[in-house]
Amino acid sequence: MKKSTAKFLSLIMALSLAAAACGGSDSEADTGAESTDEAGGESLDISGEIFITGSSTVEPISIRVAESFEDVAPDVIVDVEGPGTGDGFVKFCAGEADISDASRAIKEEEAAACAEAGIEYVELQVAIDGLSVVTSVENDAVSCLNFADLYALTGPEAEGFSNWSDAAAIAGELGSATEFPDAELLITAPGAESGTYDSFVELVIGEYAEDRGQEETSRTDYSSAADDNTIVTNIGANPTSFGWVGFAFADLNRDSLKLLSVAPEAGADCVDPTPETIASGEYPISRPLFIYVNKSALADNPALEPFVEHYVTVGLDESAAEADYVELDDTAKEATRAAWAAR
Repeated sequence: MKKSTAKFLSLIMALSLAAAACGGSDSEADTGAESTDEAGGESLDISGEIFITGSSTVEPISIRVAESFEDVAPDVIVDVEGPGTGDGFVKFCAGEADISDASRAIKEEEAAACAEAGIEYVELQVAIDGLSVVTSVENDAVSCLNFADLYALTGPEAEGFSNWSDAAAIAGELGSATEFPDAELLITAPGAESGTYDSFVELVIGEYAEDRGQEETSRTDYSSAADDNTIVTNIGANPTSFGWVGFAFADLNRDSLKLLSVAPEAGADCVDPTPETIASGEYPISRPLFIYVNKSALADNPALEPFVEHYVTVGLDESAAEADYVELDDTAKEATRAAWAAR
């Protein structure tokens, strides 16, 4: 069975070359905005407010961009929230936000909602994240799980499983020899409003579910949370816990979380999530992170264009790494900047 490492690599190549969506590119000139260094330390003479909603995974990057932009444009207020990718697109496609952070690409139905509301946008990849599978640091019984194991623990056929060992039969049917502990299984993970949830289902669960004639979704009987900090807290507090979260949140909480190695299929080598393995695609649950910019807001909000210009220059070079995400390589950065220039 072919798994998602190759799928992800091809996805990255395709998405990094994406320019504008939902209406094509404009012929408007790229006026841009200089950063503090580029402007010789002078502040931009602009004011206004910018509202960013969407992914809680991308939220830390946008917050750091907003903080550095404050040095350039102190009279601009940038409000960033992270209710989840799906909830963010609802607000964005209703014209209620200037930017939507997203831990996955926009769905067809979301793009249709934007089109119906007359919202055109620019899609910009800003970083790469490794979706980290985690348990409590106190859990010595589990160190590596393959995709078959993850399906057996979290897929639709796992509904009602309350013990780690309950997953053994399904995992065995899928060719896995992993020994699961006889211990209570306490799952806390993102809910269906989250792009992190969507990515996990697509990259890990989807193909097995399809092959087995199941709905391509997760089990529903677990503790879901839109706030990554809640997920981290709950998993860290229970020795036999389990869940998944963005690499940045997992990496920053290694005192309470154990980041598990992951294999793309039964019998394959386990790979630790690290900046290097995530950037290369070797880690099998890697994914691109985006921002979507409202093109109508670019015309109406004089602060938005210089902010996004700051995002695709200073932000790509500094903020992603500062937020503990994987910085894009030079080719991908240039693709993002080209997409912005072609708006």
